[in-house]
Amino acid sequence: MNGYISFATARRSQADRLATAIPYLRDQIGALREADGLRGRGPVFTGIGASLAAAAGGVWHLRDRGIDSWRLAAGDNPTPLPAGESLVFGISQSGRSTETLAALESVRPDLRAAIVNKADSPIGHVAEVLVDFGDIPDSYASTVGYTATAIAVSFVAEAWDGGAIDDSWSGIPDVITDLRARVADSVARSVGFFAGASGADFAATGPSVGSAEVGALLFREVARVPTAAFGTRQYLHGSMESAGDGVHVLIGSEREAGVAESLSRAGHKVVFVTDIPADESDLVSVVRLPDVTTTQRTVLEAVVLQDLVEGVALQRGVDIEEFVFYHDDTKVASGESA
Repeated sequence: MNGYISFATARRSQADRLATAIPYLRDQIGALREADGLRGRGPVFTGIGASLAAAAGGVWHLRDRGIDSWRLAAGDNPTPLPAGESLVFGISQSGRSTETLAALESVRPDLRAAIVNKADSPIGHVAEVLVDFGDIPDSYASTVGYTATAIAVSFVAEAWDGGAIDDSWSGIPDVITDLRARVADSVARSVGFFAGASGADFAATGPSVGSAEVGALLFREVARVPTAAFGTRQYLHGSMESAGDGVHVLIGSEREAGVAESLSRAGHKVVFVTDIPADESDLVSVVRLPDVTTTQRTVLEAVVLQDLVEGVALQRGVDIEEFVFYHDDTKVASGESA
């Protein structure tokens, strides 16, 4: 645990740390854009776990602009990666993820890029294009490291091929502070839904699929709740049929509102994280987000899920800072190559 701050400390300081990281990242991405380093065929993003989830919003934004882009799970694809002429961003907060480093080293040196927290790291060293967010102190189950990663990917996506980073990003730290205060009661009510729950399904639409993925991961890591993550359409194609005595966390808008209604009518508990007006009931708890851009919404979704999972962990008597399993082959030593 050396080098990490507590989950609660990371959450409390998240808005302030992002207020520093956002201009730092904007300057880096601006310099790369001016140097024509963010052009050509759309980028590929590769990573593991939360790092891969953090790329979902940016990839959606690029595709919405008509630019090809993909995210690939490092370790789940044969190497060399079939990237063609695309710039490949290896995403790893520590810069030491074994599979991500191997994937990045499998492509031509001029196609290697990285988004990391620690620039002085194995992945940072092999990248021709480097984006870092300043070695931000983070919790072991990532909080501010995740949101900063999502912002970095979003900045790359918005600036790609002549685009521009939305000016409203500078206000996001204040939005986060306001949001956490405003939805505290809704989050507390949602925490109550998890009392005695056997597990949780997370389902989200489009750019928010990464939020479902990282939410499911956080609940496994922090609260030790068995979970699964789905895109909404995939959830409707059979997976929803096993709804039982768990909780269903839905992230999205109109389509997810319909799913929430269907589940609650059948007697199932739903936490609905959304930016549209939605009705609560005995079985539906609504956490309302403000109206922001698509990429910014994924950051706010993560903040809400972090607050929610901390409440559930406390409810279940789980020590957030203690992990059950540790592995010696998921990180390379500092300075090593794969």
